[in-house]
Amino acid sequence: WATATPIEFPGWARSGGILLASFNCIGAILWATGSGLLALFVSGAFSGAYVSVFRGAPGKSVKGAKDPARDLGRLAMLLPCIEKESFSSPLMADIRARLSGAVVGIERLQKWLYLLDSLGNQIIMPIAAILLLPLQIAIGFEAWRRQYGQQVAEWIDAIGEIESLCSLASMRFEHPEDVFPEIVDGRPLLRAVAMAHPLLPENAAVRNDLTLWDPESLLIVSGSNMSGKSTFLRTTGANVALAMAGSCVRAREFKLTPLSIGASIRTQDSLEAGISRFYAEILRLRRVVELSRERHGVLFLLDEILQGTNSHDRRIGAEAVLRALVHSGAIGMATTHDLALAEIASKPGYPSANVHFADQLVDGKMGFDYQLRPGVVQHSNALELMRSIGLEV
Repeated sequence: WATATPIEFPGWARSGGILLASFNCIGAILWATGSGLLALFVSGAFSGAYVSVFRGAPGKSVKGAKDPARDLGRLAMLLPCIEKESFSSPLMADIRARLSGAVVGIERLQKWLYLLDSLGNQIIMPIAAILLLPLQIAIGFEAWRRQYGQQVAEWIDAIGEIESLCSLASMRFEHPEDVFPEIVDGRPLLRAVAMAHPLLPENAAVRNDLTLWDPESLLIVSGSNMSGKSTFLRTTGANVALAMAGSCVRAREFKLTPLSIGASIRTQDSLEAGISRFYAEILRLRRVVELSRERHGVLFLLDEILQGTNSHDRRIGAEAVLRALVHSGAIGMATTHDLALAEIASKPGYPSANVHFADQLVDGKMGFDYQLRPGVVQHSNALELMRSIGLEV
């Protein structure tokens, strides 16, 4: 609304409206003093003809401005909080400078909005008709758009950036033991010591180490159900996203080169789009491969790669995708239940390794320690899980 082309009113629209409003007031005074309705009727007829010249523009302007003006009013509540702060950071000082004039501008808009809302009052309605307030309000809205409209996007971006920085600062405040990452140049690298998921409570999060770098730029992560494979991928992706945003990360040490994340996690089918889960996944995989070719430094995270097809096609397809990613210089991980995919790591030309998560059966109950171990998982727990919930397997 703010940056759209304003509705143009001729320069004489406001002065003509004020003049006619004056005639209407005189006519109303004459009628109120018993001098008859003629003067009020004549001035009202002229006013109606005058407004009709603008071919409904006042109504369109007022209707289009009401909701956006109210939304900007919500921002106005935040601006004084920012203006009264004394910032020593050049970044924050720059953001506040981008908000220059926002308070005054939005306050002016709110005055026009207040007048617009008052038109719904039955006592005000006849007064508004006499003063041609709908026309004056519409002209006011459009004048405001011409003066401030191009600045609104800058105001919203600045407030959004402050909100983002507040979120990152809150995380640091709540987790003072977390570290800031070391970002280096060179070939794609990710090295984490005692890394945990940033959204898990400290007493529940299990920490693991991770290194992705040549000669192990690809990890094939195998493991039983519920052992922590998908969570580990999310842990890695969330911490890298925080690192690239300039935040602290949930780790004891964290070192990386600038990385772009390409993920295929929890892809879903779509009845509306008419695509299966497998088709949705291969579309996502194509985008990840394209990303690795477009950018230097891509971290790929592929969960249960190609599980929507048979074992034969899965192995051929997964190997082709992983080969394309590795050869483009990307680093990353792929989880799988299909242990045949673990053989990829033993093939020549793959800078890869196998790691796994495992479960333990103690006193007939299954438990997990969520610790990452080298090598391929040696057993599956699918049948035990099915039996544990009462399925006769």
